[in-house]
Amino acid sequence: MADNRLIDCGYPPHPRLPESRYPPPACPPSSAIMRSVLIAGPAPLFQINDSGSRIMPQLTKPIVLLILDGFGHRLEGEDNAVLLARTPNFDRLKAEYAYGTIDASERMVGLPTGQFGNSEVGHLNIGAGRVVPQDITRIDMAAEDGSLAANPALTAAWQNPNQTVHLLGCFSDGGVHSHIDHFFAVIEAALAAGMQKIVVHPFLDGRDTPPQSAEGYLKRLEDYCAQHPQVIVGSVIGRFYAMDRDNRWERVEQAYNALFGQAPFTAATPLQALTDAYARGEHDEFVQATVIRPEGRLQDGDAVLFMNFRADRARELTQALTFDDFDGFARQHRVRPAYFASLTAYGKQYAHPVLFAPESIRNGLGEYLSAQGLTQLRIAETEKYPHVTYFLSGGREEPYPGEERILIPSPKVATYDLQPEMNAPEVCRNILESIENQRFDVILCNFANGDMVGHTGVLAAAIKAVETLDDCIGRIVTAAQAAGGEVLITADHGNCEQMFDTGNGQQHTQHTTNPVPFLYIGRPARILPGGALKDIAPTLLAMLGLPQPAEMTGHSLIEFA
Repeated sequence: MADNRLIDCGYPPHPRLPESRYPPPACPPSSAIMRSVLIAGPAPLFQINDSGSRIMPQLTKPIVLLILDGFGHRLEGEDNAVLLARTPNFDRLKAEYAYGTIDASERMVGLPTGQFGNSEVGHLNIGAGRVVPQDITRIDMAAEDGSLAANPALTAAWQNPNQTVHLLGCFSDGGVHSHIDHFFAVIEAALAAGMQKIVVHPFLDGRDTPPQSAEGYLKRLEDYCAQHPQVIVGSVIGRFYAMDRDNRWERVEQAYNALFGQAPFTAATPLQALTDAYARGEHDEFVQATVIRPEGRLQDGDAVLFMNFRADRARELTQALTFDDFDGFARQHRVRPAYFASLTAYGKQYAHPVLFAPESIRNGLGEYLSAQGLTQLRIAETEKYPHVTYFLSGGREEPYPGEERILIPSPKVATYDLQPEMNAPEVCRNILESIENQRFDVILCNFANGDMVGHTGVLAAAIKAVETLDDCIGRIVTAAQAAGGEVLITADHGNCEQMFDTGNGQQHTQHTTNPVPFLYIGRPARILPGGALKDIAPTLLAMLGLPQPAEMTGHSLIEFA
């Protein structure tokens, strides 16, 4: 994979891009673009006046919200794709219109202190218009007060002390999809309950943590196993395979087979597996499946606990393990766990027990717009489609009345530094078409480039991604203004504004705690300070001239002149 990235694809040279640190990406292959539209069934709701006639609120049309995923604000220019990119449109708009920054991490979005934000958390807060307590915080508190060990969905896994319990999930302290501390809290609870065999299957991170950081996590696990012989490691694999979310079933198949003791590689210990993988040129995320203890394979009668609290990258492997009508690949092993549970709910179609049920979010942005009789479009490419739909709607799968959805498939490349523009041009084209036909009062869009390319750690590609976004921004703003509309540009968290970690000398592939842009393109106004993601929905409602519902505790950040 490294060799084919050395092809010169015409990325602009920059004095801060030494090839030893940032080899230029390869030219992307051409790919077909497909399009699907999901339309809510019922007619939209309307307000009714005293004479029984339908009335619509007075508003500027259309209102466009652009969420630039992983596009943070950082003043230092070195290794900063946002500042190193050529962005004439974004620069001009910041100079001419109301611009500020808002918080997108830590307690301001319901996360622990020091924890960077992520796409799920960001879109939940954006759509809710309030701070949404996050699953990681709920689980942390349950582990601290002892209620985790007593959780009925957990204790059901060890009704029989002779039953083997398997723990699988992202094994790091990244805190985006899981947390290593939760593994050890559950293991302690299992040991206290008298369980005699606990098998851990770590999915290595390297995406929400530095690319070569797994050694510390695996060393901690090995030391723990040495002190507790009931605990063993069954297999090791990178999250690239085990946590796919783009229907790349050939990846998931490798992770699935590893759980049953079949893998391309074997090793005596997890650390040896990591050493071997590094020798093959694989960083943590891309470590191929390695069996450690064959007796740790999944067998009839075993229990499985999926430790990921974020749903999107846990769903595909869960389907392979639990769905009777699964057709992603031909399963060589048809062992269905005697018990399967996860820390959180993965969606309505997943019927297994969960330890922490979702909390209801009422009167979020999508629901409220629908209740006002307004039409809305949700649009993103595959990688971020669940975020602009499911998560932005507070965990609701179905469209609201008056809501339409457009899914633009993400390009089929191994990593997005190979095609940093992704399918942003096609997303943009659909937005321009939607603005022109004036079918929607509100357009809610996610552009995935900043985050997905930022995760690769390749600065030249991230610069190209940002420049692609700038072109899209210019086109969309021009079209919206021509139609008499307004645009709000922001992000859900930071990423591509920091592409190298001088502390460890590695590419920076994870999110950041930096603030994110907040740019209002419309009437004369200024941006109020001290804002966070919770204030985006109230701001949109203010742009529409609508009062915000009582459930929204954020406030509009626009002070009109």
